[in-house]
Amino acid sequence: MGFELDGFARSLAGESAATQRAYLSDIGGLVDWLERAGVREPSAVDRLLLRRYLAYLTTRRYAKRTIARKVAAIRRYFSWMEASGHLPADPARRLSAPAGAARLPRVLSGAEVTELLEPARAALSEEKGAWRLRDDAVLELLYGCGLRVSELCGLDLDGLEPSSGYLVVWGKGSKQRRVPIGEPAAAALSAWVERGRPAAGDLSAERALFVNKRGRRLSDRDVRRILDRRSPVPTHPHALRHTYATHLLDGGADLRVVQELLGHASLRTTEIYTHVSTERLVAAYSKSHPRAR
Repeated sequence: MGFELDGFARSLAGESAATQRAYLSDIGGLVDWLERAGVREPSAVDRLLLRRYLAYLTTRRYAKRTIARKVAAIRRYFSWMEASGHLPADPARRLSAPAGAARLPRVLSGAEVTELLEPARAALSEEKGAWRLRDDAVLELLYGCGLRVSELCGLDLDGLEPSSGYLVVWGKGSKQRRVPIGEPAAAALSAWVERGRPAAGDLSAERALFVNKRGRRLSDRDVRRILDRRSPVPTHPHALRHTYATHLLDGGADLRVVQELLGHASLRTTEIYTHVSTERLVAAYSKSHPRAR
């Protein structure tokens, strides 16, 4: 029967490209290890063997977070093998690994957000008008709507609802959600659609909301380049999503509302931002209150 890697790859079609690459790489590493150990069929894999593989990863000095991700991929793979009838039982059902210390996301300060979204005009002197409007809209949506980069790059012109004040976004697992859009982001988006995009030249990606200078749909690499040009400090695009969530909680938003706005399937994923928000409050107290120390 073999390890059915092609079928597993097809089962990941609803995941992001990055998740697909990571899971297929993780399972490919497991299969290589199993075959070196003389295991040629998934039916010969049991929980003890999988625990030995995790021990092997530890001896290779993989970080705990990396091992935890590999365990998630292994559980996903064997769950699919059982559900698709390739195995009578799932040997990874209770497989676990330490998650490691969670790294809190970087959050931009208010001054950093302002400098990013409202840069000095001199900093933009090299940018032509159409692309300046595009970059304004991209950054406003990343921060103003908390979009993942993949969600932003996947936006189509027909997904806009300008009169309703919402964007239609396709998130992880092909789940659709409507995200409210604030006035600054809406204004930047209108400027790009009405004035910037028509002046951008020949477009091969006719449906795409955002395009690059070759007329193709904007890619995550293009977005990183926009941030590299605009940000006063090294900033990853996802930091704007983190900042969006943290600023909402700082402003008193309910955690479940933030979960829905971010498109998180689990509230536990959103809870990391409560730690970030609390740390910011403690830092402000320690810095400002005369009896803090």
